[in-house]
Amino acid sequence: MDLNHTNLGLTASREEERPEEEFENPLPRAVLRLNNHQLLDGEWKFAIDVDDCGLREGWYLGHHYEHTANWPGSVEMHMAQAKGQASPVAWQDKVVAWYEREFTMPERGEPQSRSMFQLTFGACGYETRVWLNGHLLHTIEGEEVHYGEYTSFSYEIPENILHLGNRLTVRIVDTMDADLPRGKQESHVYKRGGIWYQTYTGAVRSVWLEMVERNRLRSRLGVVSVVEDQLVRFNVTMRIHDPGNYIVRLKVFARDSHDAEPLATSDFPMRLEAGQKQQRLVMEVPDAQLWSPESPTLYRLVAQLIDSDGYEAQIEAYFGLRKIEARGCHVYLNNQRIYLDGILYQPGTATFAEMQRHMYAMKELGCNLVRVHIAGIDPRIYNLADELGLLLWVEVPSPHSSTARSRRNHKAELLRMLALIETHPSIVIWSLYNEDWGVQDIATSTKTQKYIVDTYHYMQLAHPQFLVVDNDGWHHISFTGRLKSDLLTAHLYTPDLGRWRELLDRLVHGEMEGTAAFPLVVGDPFFYRHQVPLIVSEWGGFGFPDYGGPADDAERTERIRQFKQELRARPIAGDVYTQATNIEDERNGIIDAQTGALNVPAGLLASGPLEQPKVAN
Repeated sequence: MDLNHTNLGLTASREEERPEEEFENPLPRAVLRLNNHQLLDGEWKFAIDVDDCGLREGWYLGHHYEHTANWPGSVEMHMAQAKGQASPVAWQDKVVAWYEREFTMPERGEPQSRSMFQLTFGACGYETRVWLNGHLLHTIEGEEVHYGEYTSFSYEIPENILHLGNRLTVRIVDTMDADLPRGKQESHVYKRGGIWYQTYTGAVRSVWLEMVERNRLRSRLGVVSVVEDQLVRFNVTMRIHDPGNYIVRLKVFARDSHDAEPLATSDFPMRLEAGQKQQRLVMEVPDAQLWSPESPTLYRLVAQLIDSDGYEAQIEAYFGLRKIEARGCHVYLNNQRIYLDGILYQPGTATFAEMQRHMYAMKELGCNLVRVHIAGIDPRIYNLADELGLLLWVEVPSPHSSTARSRRNHKAELLRMLALIETHPSIVIWSLYNEDWGVQDIATSTKTQKYIVDTYHYMQLAHPQFLVVDNDGWHHISFTGRLKSDLLTAHLYTPDLGRWRELLDRLVHGEMEGTAAFPLVVGDPFFYRHQVPLIVSEWGGFGFPDYGGPADDAERTERIRQFKQELRARPIAGDVYTQATNIEDERNGIIDAQTGALNVPAGLLASGPLEQPKVAN
């Protein structure tokens, strides 16, 4: 993608210039806006507001900061560095951190009537307030306080508060509140240790300033393909300041074709009012090839918003055409039956470069599926999965308590994630919850069950390009005998091969109790007759001492081969080995977390020539 092409110019002053990034997309976003940017990463002033008095005392109007910190980075590490310590600092209730830096206003490359400055945080939180020169900013969605810490958010900068020299102030708040989505980080409910990790919060991704058009397409795209009709359904979002007549022009190119004619193009004239509007647009892409792990064919979409003067505001993204279905007891990709050879991946505090190495290593292991375990990751990793042909199973970072408030926070987090990552053909499965975390009353609470059922139905209607799991591992919800999950999943852990065979036999014969740690289904009676794909979505744990696994890599390799063979000898649609890398107390990884080197033979998790058994009618 040609990053030298610009819609709008933004020229950094000399002291703000930075060397060019070595990789194609230097910003943590999946959809590109082809203009220049000014990265605001680097050294910031830093302070911990121990008494939470900064708002009352007006620190955003001016404050003496005793410390500095490098953005991006976790507040835990920044606190440690301020104390002269090498390891992250833990906190037990609430942390309030302030960051501040100065920057020179870039030179404007376009007239003010057409353009504006936009400030974007790749991810920050859980609560974020931002001031520019003492003025509180509001996000494009109108928030004084942005909630969430896994997805990006942006501010349009009013011209009247920009100066030649500018002061940017950020207040970040996080707590151990169990109602907040946090995944496997500790909280008031689950303390650090075992499978619960130290918090990693705050200024966790880059922040940048860029010039954008007043009337533009936002950097969020959805793609839905129905492979039988050669039609692609694009969800686009328009941001309008000047009402009028516009044309949205979509052009589809071969992935690496920049000078050739488009494979398909279509115009969509619309009358647009001020504000934000989402619109589905459908176009034909004749003779398009489908995306799959064996052939990850990608196309390049150029989307333009054209005003009455003919000016084109443009974004670009890669996309692929694919269809995922749960049909009977099998999973189908592009109408072809597929077995899911998966691995559980917990990136933790891995850097972007380390995550890249992990993805290549998981592909080398023979996996066609990576289950990204209840974590938000750098969006460029989704792009990499698209390129490598790795299917992704993503999950909403879970709260740790089941309340009306935790459900509202969970839904908000789900919607934020969906808005930004529904472009990718690699993302095929979503989990709403995992092992009852955040829905501990799922077996007894009608309110909890209703929320999950309603969310499952919403996903079916609004995002039909994904399979959805209600609560992964056990306690799936049955309503009038119909499973409210596209997959019946089970977490099975044992180091004993004989016990493993017994558990798998009980599972495929439909024993809903006594197989996993808890009953597989709650709610109304559910009778399993191979009407839904069965996935062993966690197994192994070899190397985690509490599981009694093998002591060395050679023994672990042989155990994995034996257990995998038993899985493929039964009518099971896929499995997810636990797990890719070591993380904190969990020492069951088979990939070196730093280098990406394999500790077991390449191809170990590939299914091999075994045929999936047929189920008798």
